[in-house]
Amino acid sequence: MRFMKFVVGVLMLSVAALSQASPADPKNGVEYKTLPAAQPTDSGKKVEVIEFFDYACPHCFAFDPSLSAWIKKQGDAIVFKRVHISRSGTDLPQQKMFYTLSAMGLLNDAMHTKIFTEMHVNRNRMNRDESAFDFVAKQGVDRQKFIEIYRGLGVSGSVRRSGSMMDAYGVDSWPMIAIDGKYVTSPTMANEGSKSATTEAELHTQAVQVMDILVAKAKAEKK
Repeated sequence: MRFMKFVVGVLMLSVAALSQASPADPKNGVEYKTLPAAQPTDSGKKVEVIEFFDYACPHCFAFDPSLSAWIKKQGDAIVFKRVHISRSGTDLPQQKMFYTLSAMGLLNDAMHTKIFTEMHVNRNRMNRDESAFDFVAKQGVDRQKFIEIYRGLGVSGSVRRSGSMMDAYGVDSWPMIAIDGKYVTSPTMANEGSKSATTEAELHTQAVQVMDILVAKAKAEKK
């Protein structure tokens, strides 16, 4: 009987903790997680923010406008990076396209948006090499140079590093945001405590609230 009372008490405390958690007052293990081992960053005094994403992911596409607005709002306070996820045993042309355009210095905000639009509005999945080659050529990119880099060792290395980073950061869903090598959150996680979001837009609002707080927390820890 005492054991049962103890179990019930623990469960009640857990429920109470969840009910008190919210995007405005995020709790570790609820709206965000602290990584077991901090990952190295190279952002100096600025806070590093990484988005793990997939061009094929509709939730990443939906989150991108809110994320872009948040990045602009942060200004010089952060160093922002994107990591296109890998899928074990699967060759992703859109991932290789991401790293190829990055290597060529052509992956600006406009190109990033065009790729998302091509995949989710125009329904061109770009799941074959040739479809990726055709798309970038239409954007004015030198097709042959793109293919050479796409098939080169540098892009292969970037793909491998993507998989290693996913393991290090415990990425098992996306979009996921990593803050300064220490914390991870996502639109889904940001809603975990309150369970109040009824639309994807509300999830995004909650996510950027948590991201604001984690950036401030990471910045304070640098002092």
